[in-house]
Amino acid sequence: MNPSRQPTAFEQRVYDLTRTIPKGRVSTYRHLARALGCGSSQAVGQALKRNPFAPEVPCHRVVKTDRGLGGFAGQTEGEKIQKKRRMLEEEGVRFEAGGCVSPACMYDFQNYEAITPPPGELALEGESR
Repeated sequence: MNPSRQPTAFEQRVYDLTRTIPKGRVSTYRHLARALGCGSSQAVGQALKRNPFAPEVPCHRVVKTDRGLGGFAGQTEGEKIQKKRRMLEEEGVRFEAGGCVSPACMYDFQNYEAITPPPGELALEGESR
């Protein structure tokens, strides 16, 4: 991310929600999108790709809907993905034989209404929610 570029209001909402995923658990791009009232899991992925707040915003805790690892640091294979898996394993996330995250480690946003602004109203950085 360009260091002089501030996150958009949407990106900030993605980062705020991603912060709530507990250590040892993961969620999906789709779950984040739905919790935010956004129809695009790809938009969530692009916001996380530009995450300037890692590791405080733990974007490594977001995986594909099929529980595959997805992307990390702008890559979808190779060393970066191996790092994502190691980070998750160190936090206690378990994997199945095929490489997918165990369903027991999935996190669903039960209280997402508390951080989702009303339709048509975006919370800006510094505003209380």
